[in-house]
Amino acid sequence: MVDASRSYEPGTHPDLPPPLAVRGPILWMRKNLFGSPLNVILTLVSLYLLYLIVPGILNWAVFDAVFVAGSREECREIDSGACWALANVRFGQFIYGFYPVSERWRIDLTAVLFLLALLPLLWDRTPYRRQWFIYSGLFPLVAFFLLVGGFGLDRVETTRIGGFTLNVVIGVTGIVASLPLGILLALGRRSHMPIVRTLCVMFIEFIRGVPLITLLFVASTMLNYFLPPGTTFDLILRVLIMVTLFSSAYIAEVVRGGLQAIPKGQTEAADAMGLGYWQSMRLIVLPQALKISIPGIVNTFVGLFKDTTLVVIIGLTDVLGVGRASLADSKWQGLAWEVYVFIAILFFVCCFSMARYSIYLEKKLHTGHKR
Repeated sequence: MVDASRSYEPGTHPDLPPPLAVRGPILWMRKNLFGSPLNVILTLVSLYLLYLIVPGILNWAVFDAVFVAGSREECREIDSGACWALANVRFGQFIYGFYPVSERWRIDLTAVLFLLALLPLLWDRTPYRRQWFIYSGLFPLVAFFLLVGGFGLDRVETTRIGGFTLNVVIGVTGIVASLPLGILLALGRRSHMPIVRTLCVMFIEFIRGVPLITLLFVASTMLNYFLPPGTTFDLILRVLIMVTLFSSAYIAEVVRGGLQAIPKGQTEAADAMGLGYWQSMRLIVLPQALKISIPGIVNTFVGLFKDTTLVVIIGLTDVLGVGRASLADSKWQGLAWEVYVFIAILFFVCCFSMARYSIYLEKKLHTGHKR
């Protein structure tokens, strides 16, 4: 604590902290909430709207809500708020679908191993990171045998994989597989070889011009007509292939935009250094292009993950299908708000996490000057 009444010799006065008005929360509020008359008006209106809306939402969702009950009528007898008892009773189906109860530990273990596989990919300070990359590369094979069976594990039909697990499986597979494929398509579209460029352009434009639901219908019905008689092709595998192809076309366009933003001098400098095409792309061009493309790539991934709910239309029981089936039960009819809010929260947590990591990655890789 600095004694304000004490006199100091010239040059010996200790440094004082800046005034409260020019630092911390007060500075943030002055700049963002009360920086101009218009900002003041908008802030006051927003606070008034929050005052009107938030208490009612909290009363319905938390304070007057019912978490344990056996039916909708029982919920209404207990209190007038949201009836979360449905999500509590059907929680296992919402998450696991119709996966055998005695085998659900395999999904839990897969989720834990998946988080461990993400660790070296998302955090560059992971101890023994190079060794972890080997495990991350082998994880898809491990996850397949855990979920489907093999090596001593009982086989589980893929049609029994449902609920939010199915959404995560389709979303993660599409994200992981479409990124490298999209990068190759973007490079192929900019290739100087006419055949390669034409094929890539035709594929990208065709996929981007067709709705995903159409491709899913093709995967579920029409694809069988092009296969030899007696050939069985798992429906979930067909969906995974179509989702991957669909996402890769959009990733290709996002990456192509990043590649076009790289100055031509970068490739000329790589040529002057004697680097080949793939060396210059891997070491110089692609790292810069991908950094520029991070917002667009993550936006595509978020959209892809939300679009996994479309599989309910072709007969797969994802979390949305479980919700619709739950509402068909006479004991829980009329709880559409609770069901869809619960599903929305599940998707929000995943999509918001991806968005926040994107922001973290942008800040970490930022090399420009602060404005």
